[in-house]
Amino acid sequence: MIAALVAVAALDAVFPPNLTRAEQASAVVLDRKGAWLRALPVESGRWRLRADLERTDRRFVERLVAIEDARFWLHPGVDPLAVARAAAQAALSGRIDSGASTLTMQTARLLEPRPRTLASKLIEMVRAVQLEARFSKREILAMYLTLAPYGGNLEGVRAASLSYFGHEPESLTDAEQALLIALPQAPEARRPDRRPEAARYARRAVLDKMIRTRRITETAAAEAEAEPLPGRAPFPALAWHAAGELARGADRREASVVSTLDAALQARLEPLAAATARSQGPETSVAILVVEVKGRAVRAAVGSSGLSGPGGWIDMTRARRSPGSALKPFIYAFAFEDGIAAPDTQIEDAARRFADYAPENFDRVFHDKVSVREALAQSLNMPAVATLEKVGASAFEARLAGAGVDLVRPRADSRGAGLAIALGGVGISLRDLAVLYAALADDGVAKPLAWTEDEAKRRRRERGRRLVAEDAAVQVLDILRETPPPQGFSPAALTRGRPAMAYKTGTSYGFRDALAAGVVGGHVIIVWTGRADGGARGGLTGRDAALPLLFGVADLIHAPPAAPRPIAPSSAPQALAELKPVVDGPRLIFPPDNAQVQVDAFGPAARGLALAAGGEDLSWYVEGRPLAPDPISGRVIWRPAGPGFYRVTVVDAQGRAAEARVRVKGG
Repeated sequence: MIAALVAVAALDAVFPPNLTRAEQASAVVLDRKGAWLRALPVESGRWRLRADLERTDRRFVERLVAIEDARFWLHPGVDPLAVARAAAQAALSGRIDSGASTLTMQTARLLEPRPRTLASKLIEMVRAVQLEARFSKREILAMYLTLAPYGGNLEGVRAASLSYFGHEPESLTDAEQALLIALPQAPEARRPDRRPEAARYARRAVLDKMIRTRRITETAAAEAEAEPLPGRAPFPALAWHAAGELARGADRREASVVSTLDAALQARLEPLAAATARSQGPETSVAILVVEVKGRAVRAAVGSSGLSGPGGWIDMTRARRSPGSALKPFIYAFAFEDGIAAPDTQIEDAARRFADYAPENFDRVFHDKVSVREALAQSLNMPAVATLEKVGASAFEARLAGAGVDLVRPRADSRGAGLAIALGGVGISLRDLAVLYAALADDGVAKPLAWTEDEAKRRRRERGRRLVAEDAAVQVLDILRETPPPQGFSPAALTRGRPAMAYKTGTSYGFRDALAAGVVGGHVIIVWTGRADGGARGGLTGRDAALPLLFGVADLIHAPPAAPRPIAPSSAPQALAELKPVVDGPRLIFPPDNAQVQVDAFGPAARGLALAAGGEDLSWYVEGRPLAPDPISGRVIWRPAGPGFYRVTVVDAQGRAAEARVRVKGG
């Protein structure tokens, strides 16, 4: 006997049941409140959705067992009484009237379909015993309700319930239960959408069995029989990219993934994204992320403006694109924390070359000296680059990496981080931008985004990683709240009930990407418009193309109003009154290199041009000839002799020089 048991165990180990079909099933992704978002089809487009007994009507399960396998909870996979009864009936009638199949045996047949023969029946019995040895009764029942066919490409009670009835099988009417019990025995012959009479007859037969087993009254059965038969409805597909990603990443034992997404908000934002894309051109795509700061729960994720548009299948919330100026707030936040600058520190906004890098302001207009507050609110380029030079590009990159955000740089393997980071010379995803802006909104603490409710609960308990000091984060947000709103939107202070939004826009080189990031009412919003293939678009900036979308999304969140922060003194500490650039020789302020200037007249009697540069003990030269300062004002005035190209040079006491090539035109 021991030898026999060993042999059986060995055979069971060598020839286990094939569970591939059960494993090739899709979890259903639900929103935070249990609304269906999306599931994935499996091979050949079949909808095989994992059954969730916790979300399946308990009465339906009880009636299914009572009708299909009354002793399911007692037998070891094969019901000896049912086998004996079937054998006796076959001997008396000369034909097989009952297959004596238990629910476990039916599950074995669904796992490994075979022709209906006596040999196949014996194999099913063996497999049923093997399944009982490996799984609990509830797991076997869930496997059956995952694999059972319901007509066409529908497999599993959840797929059938959603397609035929438009809802989860959590609560089923008597008529719905009877149809779901009847369909797996002959799914194609009884399909309610194609063979309604056969479906009605089969439903009635099950209702009669319910009456005989005292699971339903005759009155209730008559009411159920009068209920109309359903058709088929398409499956929902909200949050197509994000929900699909969650479904693909689900554990094979998970029947449902409860995401952090809000189906109602998602349903409002997807049409908004599509309308925005249509208004900006046929090649445009749009992406939107809404993150609740508490718990970092992603409440909405629009990966594109629609699957039918160019690049619509690409999830642009994951794509690495240039952020334009969207990283500038973090440059200043680090400068505040490091004691390099304060919001009202004066900083030069003038043409300047940083080694081999010569940035310009977006509008090519310089403002001389401005405060850091003004530089950030107006998104001036030169002050941001100068501040990053002080902070250190490599240190900036490392601090973001320490918060879990990695920037992608061209030729990163051979070159260190450069100052072009300040103006968008790196790649970053919208998801990582959301991590950074959520850190600003959470007193400088960075945490990963949460895509499931379980993750969000963990995020609330986690301490996170310190990105920047709390006071620095608060100061940056205060500045961003002062940024003028887009055309057509009233300032928050003038609109009753509208919370003040701190926001920043970004435009990448060639107008390829237009971004806007906002913090409002406990949420972070990141929006992007552009071409999925990275192609250039003419003149669409972050302020023109993305900022109105940002405000539109904020309106749809129904964020609660927030009280404005108290007004703070607008003066920097004395030691931080002015941010002085790194000393590397004189700095030409006027005229800038490659400038074209116009004068009213030429010669000694003309008004001339006042030359300006940063530095001490400066000497000026035009085409190598020195210029003397004015004896009264002390300023150096250059009066060109005539139109043409000139070389203007300024030299300090250490012999360091700066040079500009200038074209002079007459009035």
